[in-house]
Amino acid sequence: MLRLGHGAAALSIALAFLPAARPAAAALTAEEAVRLALRNNSNVVRAEAGVLDAKSGLYSSYAAILPSLSASLVRDNRVVEGNVGYFGSLPVEQDQESHGTTPQINATWNLFDLSSLTSFQSARAGLAAARHTRESARNDVVLSTLSQFYETVRTIHLASVASGALRVARDNERRARALFEVGSVSRSDLLKAQVQTAQSELDSLTASQAIVNQRIALAQQLGVAEEGLGEIDTVLTATAAEVDEAAILAEAAGNRPDVRAAEAELRAAKAARLAARLGRLPYVSLSGGATFDARSRTTNTTVRGISPFIPEGIDANESETDRTVSWRVALNWDVFDGLRTDAASASAEARLRRARDAHDALKRNLASEVRQAVLAYREAAERARVAARAVESAQENLNLTQQKYNVGSATILELVDAQVQATRAAADGVSARAAIRIAEARLDRVRGRGAR
Repeated sequence: MLRLGHGAAALSIALAFLPAARPAAAALTAEEAVRLALRNNSNVVRAEAGVLDAKSGLYSSYAAILPSLSASLVRDNRVVEGNVGYFGSLPVEQDQESHGTTPQINATWNLFDLSSLTSFQSARAGLAAARHTRESARNDVVLSTLSQFYETVRTIHLASVASGALRVARDNERRARALFEVGSVSRSDLLKAQVQTAQSELDSLTASQAIVNQRIALAQQLGVAEEGLGEIDTVLTATAAEVDEAAILAEAAGNRPDVRAAEAELRAAKAARLAARLGRLPYVSLSGGATFDARSRTTNTTVRGISPFIPEGIDANESETDRTVSWRVALNWDVFDGLRTDAASASAEARLRRARDAHDALKRNLASEVRQAVLAYREAAERARVAARAVESAQENLNLTQQKYNVGSATILELVDAQVQATRAAADGVSARAAIRIAEARLDRVRGRGAR
């Protein structure tokens, strides 16, 4: 393991060009940024919604294989007035009124339905796929958040380097002007110092605007307003370590949630296609019902009767039943359903083809993705080592040039060139350390790890 830093020689550049460290408690850290993103990012919200949709599909499949039970209390009322009938050729007029109360329970159950059972298996696999997809989305958000966070930190450091370079350029311009006025340097030297100051001012303005842009991008990633983002922890250290590509590939194959999601979605699609095909087969259903303590009362009022056969008056009847139970078993076969089964089969086949292609592509590209991440990490680590050496060399060159200038053996232009080289080396060192942190996040993502 190698610790990457500027060393003693680079410390003076860091002190010259970088701002004083802010209290960590008052600044937004990378870990806090990840927590905010996992809570607010739209991709995470959509992934959570996808899990709810999958649960809804699972509950719907339960409804097709579990019994359905309902209970009701029925109150019947019936009134008939002026009902005229005939007894032979003689009219008979009656009024009727009936009331009844019937508590009842009804139940239905698809006792044996292969299509529904297979649909249930598909829904369970679909829910597993949705959950793995949610974890994959969270890992993607972690990677994009850390990348944007360290890009923002890098921009802040580069702006500090640019501000420090601008101060040095202005000092050099004042020094060159003073020497020009006493005739120690030519006007060309003064003009070159002025050009360097102007370029430094431009670089500083560009860097300041870049901070605003990166903060806005970070706030959008976190799902917060830029005004509420606050200060950002600008501590930027990196530790490079050797990585084993084969071990990372094995870990990715076993742990990657997107790979698991693709496998679960493929199982769900296969089960859905089978369920659609089984929909052409007969199925057995069971249904039944029961009534308890059913009561009814019927009143017939004869307004105009035929004595003695149908006398005028009121005739009331009451009935009460303790319990009535009925049930039936049916073998059902949807011989023709208006091509609904054909439509379901075509949709399931399309889903299977998409799922198989996504699964095969993910498996096929997994090794390449791991290799790219490993190479990017190794490149970032090597760049950091080279940048550290460049910073030390640039600082030593600047010290030597400053000493030579002090004794008159170096020109102002040579001093300016040494300062520019030191500034560029400091900026490269910042970029290299940020690149390592981003490469580390990418390695975690390719392994299937989320926030640590």
